[in-house]
Amino acid sequence: MELLRIEHTDFTLTVESTRFDAMWQKGVGNLGREKLTSTYRWGDNVQRVVLMNENGEEREIIPNIDTEPAVFFEQTDYSVWVDFKSDKVAEVCFDSPRKDVNERFSWKKDKLLLAGFLNYGNEIGRADMPILYTIDGVRKRFVFSYDVISAKLDYHNDWKIIVKDIEEEYRMLSLDYLRRTYHNIQEGEGETFDLIWWSIFFSHQEQFIRACHNIIDRPRHRLRSIEDYKRADQIRHFTPMLEQQIAEHRSEEMRLYRVEEQQNTYNTPENRFLKHALGTIQKRYSVLADRILKQNSGLAETERTRISETAQQLTHLTRNPFFRMVSRYEGLRQESLILQRDINYSKIYRTFAILQKSFSLNDGLYRMETKDIATLYEIWCFIQVEKVVRELTHADIEQDNRQELNGLFTYSLGKGEHSKIIFKKDDITLAELIYNPRHSEKDDVKGIDNLESKTVPQKPDIVLQLTKDDLEQGMKLTYLFDAKYRLEKDGTNDVPPDDAINQMHRYRDAIYFNAKHDNERLKKEVIGGYILFPGKMDEASRFLHSIDEVNIGAFPMRPDQKQHQLLTDFIADLIRKRAVDVVEQVIPQKGTTLAVKNRVLIGIVMPDNPQRNNFEFGSATSYYSGDTFPTTIPLDGMDYFAPYIPDKGIRDLYLITGIHTSTNAKGADDDKLRITFDLKIVRSLFTDYRMVSLPIKRAFCDTTLDKLTTE
Repeated sequence: MELLRIEHTDFTLTVESTRFDAMWQKGVGNLGREKLTSTYRWGDNVQRVVLMNENGEEREIIPNIDTEPAVFFEQTDYSVWVDFKSDKVAEVCFDSPRKDVNERFSWKKDKLLLAGFLNYGNEIGRADMPILYTIDGVRKRFVFSYDVISAKLDYHNDWKIIVKDIEEEYRMLSLDYLRRTYHNIQEGEGETFDLIWWSIFFSHQEQFIRACHNIIDRPRHRLRSIEDYKRADQIRHFTPMLEQQIAEHRSEEMRLYRVEEQQNTYNTPENRFLKHALGTIQKRYSVLADRILKQNSGLAETERTRISETAQQLTHLTRNPFFRMVSRYEGLRQESLILQRDINYSKIYRTFAILQKSFSLNDGLYRMETKDIATLYEIWCFIQVEKVVRELTHADIEQDNRQELNGLFTYSLGKGEHSKIIFKKDDITLAELIYNPRHSEKDDVKGIDNLESKTVPQKPDIVLQLTKDDLEQGMKLTYLFDAKYRLEKDGTNDVPPDDAINQMHRYRDAIYFNAKHDNERLKKEVIGGYILFPGKMDEASRFLHSIDEVNIGAFPMRPDQKQHQLLTDFIADLIRKRAVDVVEQVIPQKGTTLAVKNRVLIGIVMPDNPQRNNFEFGSATSYYSGDTFPTTIPLDGMDYFAPYIPDKGIRDLYLITGIHTSTNAKGADDDKLRITFDLKIVRSLFTDYRMVSLPIKRAFCDTTLDKLTTE
């Protein structure tokens, strides 16, 4: 299906796609026709540009109009045909900085045809279609520009919100290098990153180098007074005072007279600034160019040549003999009209000033490449979960600098423990949020303490751990969120793809808790898993109901949607719930009983008990019964032990790690058979001893943790 045609004086460019209709209809269903627009721009000598509408009818367009229907979508294949009209054309190629893009195009000389295909993946934004060719011995470069938009998110609004939210949390984390699309930025505040400097100078380097050449060829100079001492016969210009001195000393032929002469000098403030600006730019450009050329194998050969030639030109300029006559730059003591108004000096001054500034990702004049939308969406979802937890807990945040240098000079968000955010209130940890941990038995560098997978590595996008103290001191409940920049349709509701939901089931089944230092058995760790995706859902969605039933489901996350409230309400409910309620709702395995009743055995510790002091200091390791034990108290499934100190009450809670019978129990004065409980301190139930009104029969009482804490 033909979508677009450009009729140029030298060629005809045609764009076709077999999947365009499906993508267009998907975009219309998700966003509406009014959001699927693009701005088109092109170079000189274009006679006509034609778009095909849905009915196959031609519509001629003009450049720089924002209301034209979009042609280029993410994740869509496009065929590009460039038919040249003259057999004198040569050296034809697609001139992208990326080698892999250029390799998709081939020049068929016998047919005078450049043919290839484009697929922008998840890279949305502004894109160029650059054609480089020689005709009649003249080298030409034609560029056609357009927007690559999304069928899931409103590119003109949602993308800006996502980037704005990311930039507020992580300065310049959105930026990337050597992408197929770009965006416009404007001046801002903050640090001048290498990537920004490189991208901005790219748009100024040609005029900067030309201005340097023009100045060196015809530099500005000024007259300055030079003091010297000469004999009378060497002096050309006489002042009245000098004539009087010569008359007085006419008999002294070898006498020297002080004279002032005017000479031209190139050591002006403007030339000193030029030397400083050129040297500074040359040094930084050379360092970055060397890094790019050595570390980036995906760079196209034409781009390598351009970078190398620019570096050589700058180096050659700094070594020009002209600068031997110019001293070191020590600043400008006053404003220079030459730097502001001279056509060449002003270009140097303006370029240098721009490169010292920082920029923000808002609409502006300069090009900047960003990460693909799937990566941005994942980071954005992490930030949204962080904001929700912070607002609900009103907690203080503890976090390290989580941005890590990635590749050439771009940054990525630290992963696993490197990305941890701790939410604290009054020095008590309430929650922890972690980005992209990797759970594997062999690779625990980027994982979470005590969590691992025994089979293949597991890597959820977002891990939320809530700390609860009602069941066990410092107990952590783990919930997983995975951001997926994908969606499908289920009637009127958007839904995540099936494989994403299956992945959450796998995460919950594969990630275990392993307290290696206690030599305990593996324990199931993940309570639930949830997909975050750019869709729209109502409360009737099956993936919202499935959360209540099996703790696996999905939440819609779009910048333009108020459905964030669904996720906010859900996390608020998780924060409110007690650990005992959460664990009791976990679905048990068939044939087993996993429903935790939190049964507590209360036992009296008499004054003559040898371990009385250990219990009072919270360091007891065992407790034994008398020679009889109430038959009405079943020991099967007993979880905890709470020592009752007469006249004081209950304070501490111990975990029962083992129950067995023994004779000669430690501290007992006979060899009668007794029941021994192996204990491990869990926490203090109360800050001080508290009396309870529970019926204690024959020194023991069977209750539950819930009843004990509400007594």
